[in-house]
Amino acid sequence: MTIVEISLKALKAKKLSSFLSVLLVAFGMAIITTLILVSHQLTQKLERNAAYVDAVVGAKGSPLQLILSSVYFIDFPTGNIPLKEFEEIQKNRMVKMAVPIALGDSYEGYRIVGTQPSFLKLHQLELATGKLWSKNFEVIIGADVAKAKNIKLGALIYGSHGLTSGAEVHEEHAYQVVGILKKQNTSADQLVLTQLSSIWAMHSHENIVEEEQDITSILIQYRSPVSTVLFPKMVNEQTNLQAASPAIESARLFSLVGIGFDVLHYFAILIIVIAAISVFITLFSSLKERKYDLAVLRILGASKQQLFFMMLIEGIILTFIGALFGLVAGHILVDVLGSLDGESQILFSGFMFLKGEIYVIVAGVMLGIIASIIPAVHVYRYDIAKILNN
Repeated sequence: MTIVEISLKALKAKKLSSFLSVLLVAFGMAIITTLILVSHQLTQKLERNAAYVDAVVGAKGSPLQLILSSVYFIDFPTGNIPLKEFEEIQKNRMVKMAVPIALGDSYEGYRIVGTQPSFLKLHQLELATGKLWSKNFEVIIGADVAKAKNIKLGALIYGSHGLTSGAEVHEEHAYQVVGILKKQNTSADQLVLTQLSSIWAMHSHENIVEEEQDITSILIQYRSPVSTVLFPKMVNEQTNLQAASPAIESARLFSLVGIGFDVLHYFAILIIVIAAISVFITLFSSLKERKYDLAVLRILGASKQQLFFMMLIEGIILTFIGALFGLVAGHILVDVLGSLDGESQILFSGFMFLKGEIYVIVAGVMLGIIASIIPAVHVYRYDIAKILNN
């Protein structure tokens, strides 16, 4: 019988204490795995959505709110601005591309965005099927919208007033789906895109008048790096608008979210420390019961080193199994979180493995070694003759 087999039999003899130790390790490792996956996907999502947007111009208010509503589509706009402001911004020499967007309606929780074809060019979006809109009330939908609602080309959908599901439906006009976007893994997957005049016409019972031609914000791509400093200063000081940087506001957002991550991280570490103590107590308390058995093993030819490693192996087995269960549990938890709200602009998936997760397993092994080192040293120092005499 090998040392590993003896270690497994010893652990089976203490099923309850072994189970509790594994459970504690799994709980702590599951939290850490969840944090790794969520933080990675959140950061990736933030970076992808803002990859081609250097600034957002909109009504005065919170810069973070402006970015969240116009780049990530997860907040309410700061207000509307006249279309003529877009025309002035578009002429600015520092601006390479200016894309207007108009928000206000949604389709069953998915935001309807009035814009121009340049929106697709800015975000490098491609059609999987269909064509670009050519007249009012034609729309292109994101891949997630098409999948979740089982929408095909030519289908008619009805928008609702407001940016959340359950609001008053605009039954006077139906949108016709003429195109479906390729999966982008950005907020575009959950959008319904149409031309600006569709948004204005939807809210006008008469012909569109000049006063109604408002937009929500303008997405900006700079012509040169120098504009990063000069353009926001010009807009904020010389106009009634504000210019916000997605990079700066995203960093601020993640720092706020990071506080919650830090709290959970420290909590996970606390659980893991408790798990290590539990493993230590399990192994150390069993020594009194197993002194005679260990002495017999020595008589049968087992060396001090073999008994030392046997105790280490018991600790490693407990924490390794706990780490594996924690890893799997973390992936399941993330996938469940991602499926709870299919209309969310930030969807999480548990079907991905990151290199950083390898350290979860490594941490499990190290935890087992640390927790079992003292019991292993005690076994190594046993006086076999004294034990047998007693």
